[in-house]
Amino acid sequence: MTLVIISHTEHYKTDDGTLVGWGPTISEINHLVVHFDKIIHVAMLHDGKAPPSALPYTSERITFVSIPALGGRGIGSKLKSMVYAPKVIRSVAKVLREATVFQLRTPTGIGVYLIPYLTFFNKTKGWYKYAGNWNQTHPPLGYRLQRWMLKHQSRSVTINGRWEGQPKHCLTFENPCLTEAEVALGATYSTSREWPTVWNFCYVGRLESEKGVGRILEAFKALSVDEKAKIGTLHLVGDGPERSQFEAISKEVGVTVVFHGFLPRTEVFAIYKQCHGFIMPTTASEGFPKVIAEAMNFGCIPLVSNISAIGHYIHAKNGFLISPINTNTIVKTILALVEIDESEYDSLIKNSSSIVEMFTFEYYNKRILKVIKS
Repeated sequence: MTLVIISHTEHYKTDDGTLVGWGPTISEINHLVVHFDKIIHVAMLHDGKAPPSALPYTSERITFVSIPALGGRGIGSKLKSMVYAPKVIRSVAKVLREATVFQLRTPTGIGVYLIPYLTFFNKTKGWYKYAGNWNQTHPPLGYRLQRWMLKHQSRSVTINGRWEGQPKHCLTFENPCLTEAEVALGATYSTSREWPTVWNFCYVGRLESEKGVGRILEAFKALSVDEKAKIGTLHLVGDGPERSQFEAISKEVGVTVVFHGFLPRTEVFAIYKQCHGFIMPTTASEGFPKVIAEAMNFGCIPLVSNISAIGHYIHAKNGFLISPINTNTIVKTILALVEIDESEYDSLIKNSSSIVEMFTFEYYNKRILKVIKS
């Protein structure tokens, strides 16, 4: 059985010629390949240096087919995507001749024309994955159009969260990010955690305003001197064009802020182990960020926005929801965590385990194989 995956996943060539891609997607494919004779990944090859978080494929049964690196928010980028539409469609059509089943990962710029192509001009069995906020009130036009087309599909669509009026073919799915071995390791570590007297926090993701990095810095800056005394280090893992601005702001925050840049997976896990709170006051088009589950796996308590599907998994028994998303609320949420007692701390960590188990590759693979067979 051959699976064709079509996505906008960024790929790069390292100095020694090794092909690597965006870590979370590559990990998902590396764990899925055991159930297929072959996986062909049609995705984008970029110039430039690969980030440390990028990973190689681990099986010779995975083949990469490149399409032009497209996408972006500007008008020029969108026009370029449309100009290259015929080339992208030809590449996808050629690869689909080998497919038993396909997956198109959306929302993406190329999804605007690939969803109609696959819907009306290709009979291959397949499903769509919508990784954004399925219930977003005012999505960008391209996202809104793709979501409308997916709602009116005959093929299955996997989405984040459970929503009122959700079409039957739209299936609630968690995005996998952990192995069962990592969950077992996390459980062992979490049970050995001690109630802290000084609290370390972390954020993992793109360093940009939309994801809430500026709001994080402003919130810690707004703490009183006595409140800041309870804070150890704020770790920011990731990179982005606004990093230099955030680094300048961090000098006035009054707590220790460390910018790590992109890190390999094992080093990110080491950050989770050092920290007691994972903070992400995002307003971006999120589904359910995988990093929340990863942090929870190591006993790092989430302080996260109540948007999209996040509130379907995070609640008062296992974390803190930030709503509304502003500096004052973020400050109150930080203080709510650092002021809990030892019993409350242990309870929050213990109650994370049932959520974490839903984000394993093994759990995801069992469910997705049922979708393929149905």
